[in-house]
Amino acid sequence: MRGSSIGISGLVTLDLHSLNNEGAEGNYLQTRLVQIVGEDQQLYTVNAVSGDMMKHIQAEHLYHIALEQELSLCGPCKRFDANRIVADDDFAASFGAKALDSEVLSRALEWCVLDDLEGILITREIGGTKRSIGRKSAVEFGWLVGKPDTTRTDEYFHVKYAPEGRGKGSGERTGAENTGQNIFHRPASSGRYAAVVNLDLFRVGRNDITLEYVLPPEERLKRQKALLESVLYTFLKPSGAHRNTQNPHIVGFEGCLSVSTTTQPAPLTSALNSRFIEEMSRIADVLNKRRPGSVQVIPFGSLGEFAEHMSELIDRLEV
Repeated sequence: MRGSSIGISGLVTLDLHSLNNEGAEGNYLQTRLVQIVGEDQQLYTVNAVSGDMMKHIQAEHLYHIALEQELSLCGPCKRFDANRIVADDDFAASFGAKALDSEVLSRALEWCVLDDLEGILITREIGGTKRSIGRKSAVEFGWLVGKPDTTRTDEYFHVKYAPEGRGKGSGERTGAENTGQNIFHRPASSGRYAAVVNLDLFRVGRNDITLEYVLPPEERLKRQKALLESVLYTFLKPSGAHRNTQNPHIVGFEGCLSVSTTTQPAPLTSALNSRFIEEMSRIADVLNKRRPGSVQVIPFGSLGEFAEHMSELIDRLEV
């Protein structure tokens, strides 16, 4: 199967998590809240996990896959440095004064699977010229956003117990070291969260300036499969904040996969719309009338079923 683009839309049920927070004021940790418009066209404030957090989780899974499968990584990405190839002095020094931006970008794709799939803005001096070369990500995450009627957040009281001198608060004994007994409040959220993900497989290994593929087909296929695998792992293990004491209870995942084998976009409707699967199927029917057999919609009712469909897509993928 030649996959051009893939859409994932679904409802993830997470209980008692704190995967993404705004920050702390005193001893209160504040969870992340956003405003959305519900199906009834009313505004609601709900708990959410940012797309940045979701992509960071996916990138970390991709990093481990790349190491395991010995996919090409630039020096900084071997250390999971967020600056990626921008911080690679060897890469910058490999160009002469007359190097074109398109040549720099082509070599960046050849050097590193993370820069190829996750995107990068190369902003440094290369070959004596200050550069600003953009590489768009092949994977796009939206916010993981709670449905207003089924998502709630509460604050919970905790204590760091100090057996010696319990009557003294934090900092009273030693100043700023914060070694005394301490109280703090942490949020925990439970709910059904809408997730949207888009994967542009056709862009893997393709130079955004020349629009030419710079990698051989077999290397592009390896990277496409690694990308799909990392997205699957993102939902199996969402490695966000506070997992050491608030590892999320993943109760379920139901939704729909859409796969396009042509330039037609894979349909993607948010699960904030209760009829999202019906809408995606309807759009696929329209697209298939224009180009028969180009779009496939695959519903799933559980996390296990999602994993089975993703595994099948990885096995069937070809370029």
